[in-house]
Amino acid sequence: MTFFNVEKIRKEFPILGQEVRSGVPLVYLDSTATAQKPAVVIDAMDNYYRTTNANIHRGVHYLAEKATSEYEAARLKIANFINANKPREIIYTRNTTESINLVAQSWGRSFLKQGDLIILTEMEHHSNLVPWHMLAQEKDLRLEFIPVTEDGELDQVVYDRLLDEGPKLVAFSHMSNVLGTINPAQEIVRKAKLAGAVTLIDGAQSVPHFDVSVKELGVDFLAFSAHKMVGPTGIGVLWGREELLNAMPPFLGGGDMIKKVLLRSFIPNELPYKFEAGTPAIAEAIGFGAAIDFLNSVGMDNIATHEHALVQSALIKLKTIPSLQVLGENAVNRGGVVSFTLAGIHPHDVAQILDQYGIAIRAGHHCAMPLHDKYGIPASSRASFYLYNTEAEVDHLVETLHKVTEMFA
Repeated sequence: MTFFNVEKIRKEFPILGQEVRSGVPLVYLDSTATAQKPAVVIDAMDNYYRTTNANIHRGVHYLAEKATSEYEAARLKIANFINANKPREIIYTRNTTESINLVAQSWGRSFLKQGDLIILTEMEHHSNLVPWHMLAQEKDLRLEFIPVTEDGELDQVVYDRLLDEGPKLVAFSHMSNVLGTINPAQEIVRKAKLAGAVTLIDGAQSVPHFDVSVKELGVDFLAFSAHKMVGPTGIGVLWGREELLNAMPPFLGGGDMIKKVLLRSFIPNELPYKFEAGTPAIAEAIGFGAAIDFLNSVGMDNIATHEHALVQSALIKLKTIPSLQVLGENAVNRGGVVSFTLAGIHPHDVAQILDQYGIAIRAGHHCAMPLHDKYGIPASSRASFYLYNTEAEVDHLVETLHKVTEMFA
């Protein structure tokens, strides 16, 4: 698509045409939590259940072979989307959270030992904190954190000092789900490699919104979810370097992840199947493939440009509200997320009033409690933008926030 036509794109999403109440159209500004789904994704999953429903890999009949072909075709599309070398490096999981837990429980339990250092950051989603807390408690590991500066960016000076302490793993978010900060992932990974550390990127907020290449990043693991990239819920991906995945033991035991089972032993399957136990989310994988096709048809560069324009416009217009404070406002490189507070007004009240005007935002700690603690606040309001949002919706948000402040004046 050479010309980005947002109105044409919006027509592909059935849910966006509805009214949340009589005369109040939906303004969906919560894509950081989950993105809406285009008709082609819904249709692909519906078609699977209507015409192809069968289990994969195990059957030789027509439906089983067709289902397997479509399931594996989606894996290839995903591999190409992130510029991975081989489809077998793509492991289907339920979501980003499970992908990170897989690394922690398989790679981490096998290769980390007492006293080893893991470097994380203060802006992490709980999904990239709690698995490492759990593992650290089990194996007596050491966790250290790259601070967030006043500008909403990672403190690279402190990071350099931590690297001097010989970390075994550096795990960080590519883009903050609260601040919208896009971290310099390639440089963070490069420095970690020089220090001898394995690297993991939480790509939940980056892969849906701009071009991400695992080859260019040089990373060892990348985790992301379909539901944030116009795909279905219940399916995500762990990409890992083949040599690392081969060295890792299976995460779950059961069907399809084995090559041979004896009463007293088993031999695990080859990649990627040794990490995909049991009947998987087949329809969701096929829907994921359709989502990849849709994003490619729009163009990731086009999506990134559109979101950048929206968020820059929002930041300028939000300045007209004196009591509004944007978190991480001065980050140099940021995506389509704006989290903010209104003086004297609880974020939940803000969200509820906006909802009366059809505007869907998120209020709370956004699964990033330590980051909110750093800012000295219990919660924030968050508006997030995606390929289907418009400048008119930005204006509606700002105008309604002015009304919110007037209500509490």
